[in-house]
Amino acid sequence: MANEGILKGFLLPGLPHIYLCPEKNEGWMKVRSAFDRVREEVKNSGANLIVIYSTYWPSILGHQIQANPQPEWIHVDDQFHDLGSIPYKFKIDAEFAEKVKQKCEQRGLHARTINYHGFPIDTGSVVALKLINPENNIPAVIVSSNIYSDRAETIVYGKAMADAIKESGKKAVVIAISSLSNRLFTQDINPSEDKIHSLKDQEWNDKFLELLIEGRLEDCSQLSRQFHREARIKKVTNFKPFWWLAAVMGQNNAYEGNVFAYAPMLGTGAAVVGLTPGVEKASNLEYDEEDVEEYSGDRNVLDKSIKYPLPPTQDMPVEEHDYE
Repeated sequence: MANEGILKGFLLPGLPHIYLCPEKNEGWMKVRSAFDRVREEVKNSGANLIVIYSTYWPSILGHQIQANPQPEWIHVDDQFHDLGSIPYKFKIDAEFAEKVKQKCEQRGLHARTINYHGFPIDTGSVVALKLINPENNIPAVIVSSNIYSDRAETIVYGKAMADAIKESGKKAVVIAISSLSNRLFTQDINPSEDKIHSLKDQEWNDKFLELLIEGRLEDCSQLSRQFHREARIKKVTNFKPFWWLAAVMGQNNAYEGNVFAYAPMLGTGAAVVGLTPGVEKASNLEYDEEDVEEYSGDRNVLDKSIKYPLPPTQDMPVEEHDYE
C-alpha cells in the first residue's frame, strides 16, 4: 500500500543534454519527449507539491533541503559548460522544507535548510523542473543526496519525507533524479554513436527496467547494492535512489510501472520511468533486508569478515583499488 499523500513517482535522468541539445541524438530526443509525457501526468495528477531527490546534489555532512521560496539564477553545468547556460526561476515550498527538516531530526538525521540567493541548484533539478513544471504551477521541494549515507540512513531519510507529506496533507508527486548505469565516456564521442558503456551495464539496466515495468519498486530497492557493484562507478556509498523512492512511496511492489523512454546518454543509462500506486501486481513477493524506522548509525562498520583494501603504496597504484 502506498504512503498517504503520494500520487505518483518518477525516475528521471539529469544530464543537461536533455534540455540543451536533445536533437543531437535520436535516443536523447526520445528521452526529451518522454519528459513531455511526465509533464502531462504531473499536471493532471492533482498534485500540489513536487518532491525531488537529486543525486546531482551531493551533500557531505547530513542532508540539505532547498528552502528559498523563489531561487533565481543562471545555471551552467560544471562538466558540460560548453553546452551553454540555463536561466531559471523556481517556486519552492519553504514552509514544507522546514517541516522536512523537522521530520528528519525526529528520526535521528542531521538536516538543514538552505535559503540564500545564488545557491547553485543542481543540473538534474534544474532540467527536471524546467521541463515538467515550466510555469511553476506546482511548488517544489528539493533535497540532497548524502554521498556517505548507506541503506539505513537513506531509508529513514525517505520515511522522514513521507512523514512530512502525511502531516502536511499535501498531494505529492515524488521524483528521484538519477541515471541507471552511470559510466560516462571519458572522451568526446560523436553523439550519433552513443551507446551504453558496456554490455554488462546494459544487461543490468534491462533487468531493472523489467522490474520497473512490473511495478516492483521494492525489489529494485532490495537489489540496489548489487546493481551498484555491477553497473555503476563506485564514487558514492551504494546506489540510493530506489531506497529513498521506495521509503517515500511505500516499500512494496504494488505499482503500475511505465517506462516512457530509455536510451544511452554519453554511455549512461537514461531512463524515464513512472510508478503509480495501488496496483496489486507483485505485492506478495518477499524482501531480503530489514526495515528501519530511526537512524542510529550504520552497523558492522568494521566487520572483520570483510577484507578492506590497504592504502596504496608506490608499488600499488591507486587505480588498482576500489575506493568509495
